[in-house]
Amino acid sequence: MGILIDTSVLIADERGRLDLDSWLAVRQDETFAISAITLSELWAGVHRAAKGPRRTAREGYVLGVREDYPVLPFDAAVAEVHAMLVADLARRGSLIGAHDLIIAATAVAGSLAVATLNLKEFRRVKGLEVVALQRQG
Repeated sequence: MGILIDTSVLIADERGRLDLDSWLAVRQDETFAISAITLSELWAGVHRAAKGPRRTAREGYVLGVREDYPVLPFDAAVAEVHAMLVADLARRGSLIGAHDLIIAATAVAGSLAVATLNLKEFRRVKGLEVVALQRQG
């Protein structure tokens, strides 16, 4: 099975609050990817950081992520799934954040699970397999 890695996981890894490499090492038979919105969220973190060592480190991390994982686009198939998820969640009065909706739609459209630290949001999405990770400490 393939797994779409949520932004929360990558941010925790970048901050040293999650050992993503160890988690991935025991899942060598899996394939991993990120969504385009995840890449955008990571770049936003770079651009929001003050110039200097922290920004340089964040930029290096994001460049590594972009190199290490395929980036799945928000295309016509994802857009259709996104619309269905929005309608379903709205009907149930259970909408989630806009970026999380795009990540969920990308996963559902690609028959992928989502690896996340944000269980509260993603568990609301019908038909989405959620892989829970835990922060360290």
